[in-house]
Amino acid sequence: MMGGILHSYQRVAEMSESLPEVVYPRTPGYRPKPQDNPYNAWYYKCDIKGAPEGKLLGKKFAIKDSIQVAGVPMMNGSRLLEGFVPEVDATVVTRVLDAGGIVKGKAACENMCLSGSSITCDTGPVRNPHDEKRITGGSSSGCAALVAGKVVDMAIGGDQGGSVRIPSSLTGLVGLKPTFSLVPYTGAVSVETMVDSLGPITRTVYDCALLLEVIAGYDNGQDPRQSRDLKVSNYTAQLVGDVKGMKIGVIKEGFATCQPEVKSTFNVAMETLKSAGALVEEVSIPAHNDAEALFFPILCQGAMDIMLKQDGVAVGSRGLQSTMLANSMRQGFRSLSQYLPHVAKMMLLTSEYVREEFGYHFYAKATNLLMEVTEEYNKALSMYDVLALPTVPRTATEIIRENASVQELIEHSLSWIPNTCAFNITGHPAISINAGFSNGLPVGLQFVGRHFEDGALLNAAYGWEKLRDAATE
Repeated sequence: MMGGILHSYQRVAEMSESLPEVVYPRTPGYRPKPQDNPYNAWYYKCDIKGAPEGKLLGKKFAIKDSIQVAGVPMMNGSRLLEGFVPEVDATVVTRVLDAGGIVKGKAACENMCLSGSSITCDTGPVRNPHDEKRITGGSSSGCAALVAGKVVDMAIGGDQGGSVRIPSSLTGLVGLKPTFSLVPYTGAVSVETMVDSLGPITRTVYDCALLLEVIAGYDNGQDPRQSRDLKVSNYTAQLVGDVKGMKIGVIKEGFATCQPEVKSTFNVAMETLKSAGALVEEVSIPAHNDAEALFFPILCQGAMDIMLKQDGVAVGSRGLQSTMLANSMRQGFRSLSQYLPHVAKMMLLTSEYVREEFGYHFYAKATNLLMEVTEEYNKALSMYDVLALPTVPRTATEIIRENASVQELIEHSLSWIPNTCAFNITGHPAISINAGFSNGLPVGLQFVGRHFEDGALLNAAYGWEKLRDAATE
């Protein structure tokens, strides 16, 4: 009875896939030795030169190791994928190369991108350039360390719960999670399709806007989350930097777990903006307190399904899939899952327990409630140009000791996201920029904007950057 259907599978096995062409020549590169690996931030080094002209001509890039670069080994922070070599470039990589950028390698990231710290990568902790005894934050940890340490000019990270903004905050950089679907996710390892995002990590707002101009835009249907009429602005042209008259709503609920020094540094930044003519007011968004509660059922259930049941394949998606990645994910999770870090095991086991007991009830309910939460942020954004709150509740902590308890390790990985994860599930653009320093360590200021008004968001950050830098000259 199954023969007819299985014949279809056999026919699919015989057919050839049409994959995007790899345009720019390269060699696989090499795994750097410790003395050639500042901050332990590289997984693999290479040297892929792009077009001889373009907006990014000569700029050196690190690419998060959850993003495919054809011919260069990739492990997504985990020995489960070690040995996998992609056969295609992610769309964002192709766009960087088309614009004249140079890919210098794959930056280490947290194990399966499931940590906001920088301690779970199977190649070892990534160290913060401001104090190498401290974490960089994650999961785009290597990207931030390499940009902050001026090893590369720019990086592209992935952000599912804050993974671009958290390390940018802890290293004093500019990190943008664009509006959901503005930047194609094609060619990156999925955690949960509802929150998957790629974004720039740079040292200046101008560079962030420039990189967004290059990587944003419709991907010819390869990322089905994108609209065919998706518009990309000239983001650099929108960087005016005059904050006079700008309306900024400070989210009252964004300070619940903040260190006093983080709050005070943030407040100084707000006073500076106010003195420059911005209207800065506190706004209460009670739904912000529930956003993290909605985030975890969505992320954990999605991650469990995609990683354990779907081999990294976005089932139900018409977009480009990687069969080689699916094969490697299947093999890795079947034979090496005992090596996952405690935080990943906890998230996957919890989601499987909930699914066994309640099915997808809580995923569905969280998704429904999310529409109400999103509308609460939209109401606030109808009154203000941008919203503001600290990116993370504290400055970079010391790298946790090796004999820490399981509970300590899990809390260390997940305690960074209360103010970042909300905008992954609502889809709003959010940017982290350095607000100042506390005891020599960077403090991040996060601006949040309206959907697809990433240019206005970047301009708010640019205005603050100009004020901040003028005060230190």
